[in-house]
Amino acid sequence: MALCALLFAAEALMIRLLLARGIPIEVQVLFRAAGQLLWVAPLLIASGLAVFSTRRPGLHLLRGLCSVTTWGLYYLSFAYLDLATATVLSFTNVMFTTLLAGPLLGERVDGARWAGTLAGFAGVAIMLRPGAEVSPTGVAVALAAALAWCGITLTSRLLTRTESTPTVLAWVGLVTTLAAAPFALSAWVPLGLTDLLLLIGFGLFAPGIIWLLTEALRAGEASAIAPFQYLRLLAIALAGWLLYGEVPDLFAILGAALILAGAVVITLAEAKRR
Repeated sequence: MALCALLFAAEALMIRLLLARGIPIEVQVLFRAAGQLLWVAPLLIASGLAVFSTRRPGLHLLRGLCSVTTWGLYYLSFAYLDLATATVLSFTNVMFTTLLAGPLLGERVDGARWAGTLAGFAGVAIMLRPGAEVSPTGVAVALAAALAWCGITLTSRLLTRTESTPTVLAWVGLVTTLAAAPFALSAWVPLGLTDLLLLIGFGLFAPGIIWLLTEALRAGEASAIAPFQYLRLLAIALAGWLLYGEVPDLFAILGAALILAGAVVITLAEAKRR
């Protein structure tokens, strides 16, 4: 889980680097999606088209569209916000999931998860206080990415009740690649060899985040290891300070602490419930 957090941080730094080199978000998302499809290529070779066999194609399509939307908006948030702010706002996805889990999945939301949700949104309010030097557009994009991320979580919960993991992964790779391709082609720019190598490397390592997360949950008790995923905020904040001189003010730190605390409370409550 700690390595997963570090890969999350590396992904954010790579996004910032690619943006600085003038590579459009749409192109980055296409390589990310193609990398996902490449990771499931062994499943396709072993099982053939049978891996796509499902009675819930609509839900798979929705899950894939949520994924490609999340990636696009999450990557775009780094064009407006500093590394730490964009990252901490991404944690609000667990708050949105809590709000929607009840009406959409019929789950009972306990007091701990409600407390974590309220703390998280209080943290957002503090970060967006009047006079705060933060881009409203960037915040809106980051929160939209978190909401789309919530869609990934909820559709995944529904799919795992009836679908195998290989089927879910295969559909995600296919849908995201097909959805990203038209946008990438419309925004395409000439790529030098260095740009192409960076994009290929980006597409190959980014899917490892989900693989590491899955293996961590398989290997250890969820309530014990889940909070380690939030180490990525520390890694990204340190990188932002060392590489870009990004130092959040006191109120930003307080807001981030509330969001992080709320996310950890919800994560622990959710892990224990499961």
